[in-house]
Amino acid sequence: MDSFFRMEGNRLIREYDAEQLWIEAWGENSFRVRATQMSSMQSEDWALLPQEACSVQMSIDGQTATIINGKIRAIISAGGKITFYNQKGEILLQEYVRNRNNIHDFCSALNVDARQFKPILGGDYELTLRFESMPDEKIFGMGQYQQPYLNMKNCTLELAHRNSQASVPFALSNLGYGFLWNNPAIGQVTFGKNITEWTSKSTKQFDFWITAGDTPAEIEEAYAKSTGTVPMMPEYGMGFWQCKLRYQTQEELLTVAREYKRRGLPISVIVIDFFHWPKQGDWRFDPDYWPDPVGMTRELKEMGIELMVSIWPTVDKTSENYTEMLQKGYLVRTDRGIRTTLDCLGDTVFYDATNPKAREYVWQKAKANYYDKGVRIFWLDEAEPEYSVYDFDNYRYHLGPNVQIGNIYPVMYAKTFYDGMTEAGQENIINLLRCAWAGSQRYGALVWSGDIDSSFASLRNQFKAGLNMGIAGIPWFTTDIGGFHGGNPDDPAFRECIVRWFQYGAFCPVFRLHGDREPHSKPLGTSGGGLCASGADNEVWSYGEEAYEIFKKYMEIRELLRPYLTELMQAAHEKGTPPMRPLFYDFPEDSTAWNVEEEFMFGPDLLVAPILYEGERARKVYLPKGADWKEISTGHTHEGGQWIACEAPLDVIPLFLRDGAELPIQM
Repeated sequence: MDSFFRMEGNRLIREYDAEQLWIEAWGENSFRVRATQMSSMQSEDWALLPQEACSVQMSIDGQTATIINGKIRAIISAGGKITFYNQKGEILLQEYVRNRNNIHDFCSALNVDARQFKPILGGDYELTLRFESMPDEKIFGMGQYQQPYLNMKNCTLELAHRNSQASVPFALSNLGYGFLWNNPAIGQVTFGKNITEWTSKSTKQFDFWITAGDTPAEIEEAYAKSTGTVPMMPEYGMGFWQCKLRYQTQEELLTVAREYKRRGLPISVIVIDFFHWPKQGDWRFDPDYWPDPVGMTRELKEMGIELMVSIWPTVDKTSENYTEMLQKGYLVRTDRGIRTTLDCLGDTVFYDATNPKAREYVWQKAKANYYDKGVRIFWLDEAEPEYSVYDFDNYRYHLGPNVQIGNIYPVMYAKTFYDGMTEAGQENIINLLRCAWAGSQRYGALVWSGDIDSSFASLRNQFKAGLNMGIAGIPWFTTDIGGFHGGNPDDPAFRECIVRWFQYGAFCPVFRLHGDREPHSKPLGTSGGGLCASGADNEVWSYGEEAYEIFKKYMEIRELLRPYLTELMQAAHEKGTPPMRPLFYDFPEDSTAWNVEEEFMFGPDLLVAPILYEGERARKVYLPKGADWKEISTGHTHEGGQWIACEAPLDVIPLFLRDGAELPIQM
């Protein structure tokens, strides 16, 4: 019998019936695996970047084959089952097969295959990929989900974006591997106790990437090499960002900026939020409320403040650009019903960021009306994009149906502005987005966690989301400090919440205050930039004197940490190292560190243990073994490998310095 296998360069190919399977080296210690039942393999690389050729070993022994790339080895059985091993011969991951016809792997009457192609009549396939589950495995990453779990094992996750949900399908396992589901189709993953199962609703082929490493850092760095790293964060990105819903006029914004400078408070960025435009899709200032953008940006720069301006991907059907964009095919389409994708103060349709001509069109509008007037940071809001109705099967893009490629939208949205700003000569680009997918980081995407609730429970969710986003390869993360929805500055309970959130925010990659506070102020007009109401005051002096003094303390700490922050951002840029990461990232040999879910390392030298519960004035903190830890608030040094009790009055967040590290933090 002829072999099912053949070798082409560093690629092992198996052909059986209608299926063609490729396993090839894709970076050191890593494989890319693709399988299709189409006539040929698709060429899109999606999140992956081209890699230099690796030296691999391949062998074919009758109806089985082996491929080795450094620390990872894959064996394909006679029945087609793939098993991945590390360099010690330990199983990292193996496909799940329960098939009576497949006597080479697991004879069973269940008749379940690892790779299932379910045809969609007249179209592509619904795909399911199954792996054996290790019940005690721990899985981290996968992006941002609104839930209180850091370990994703025993979770089911929707592979789709929503407001406050960003699906970034990279998983890091404590077994020593990283796994990227390199497919932007809408789907689902279940990390079950009995099985791991990935699905895509509509697609042409399987495509995943797997790497082996001895430490989480080695795995993370391999992933970053294969999907890209963030640019170097500009100096202003490391300071304090002031924002609210929403500064309604140019004079209001400048008054706030001047007050920060009058008080001697450090501030790096101030933000103009949505509905500063005449119509959605005009992508320009409404001159009735923002009469002199050039003068405004000039004054801000003289104060050492960068201006960030909100961009929405929505185009109102009465916008000055709608007719032209419709005629040229630059708008997202609907397969049924009325062509409206978001109903928010207007009947709007998203621009199609997957269309390169649409990207160029939108950038040229933004360049003429913002960039050429001095704006160097953009807030790319609604980046999922946020549909009024999440019927993913109803929307169609230039690249294909949303159900097939929709998760790539935020990547292409970020690319729209990154490419334009790069062409204009800007370096160290950073833009704020509400969503990301794998690869977004290489286009300067700073992701925030969306329109979340203003509560301690929400703070706990964002804490987990930020750590998992970093593991998923998105090292620039921020939240709306205090949450977005609700929160009255005069409410003592909310003041406590925002103080604790602010302390946490000071040790996030980006330190940014935002929120829709209560009560609302009235709209200034009935059209254009006056149409939308605003929230209550949200400056650091808006929450009473006690809170103000605490805010000021942590703003000053953040400023003093700038040299350290620069080192962290350099590591993120060069190696993909997340600035904030779970304890196990730096202490993988400490088994307890893998179970600690309410602390994090901010760089290699600073352990942060935020207060995440209402009324809490003390907490237990685990100090990883293998280091000594100086408690900043008391000056006491503790040996690692133990839990200790820490006092945490309202103005204190428990912080610990590792092994005599010297950082300029005074409590």
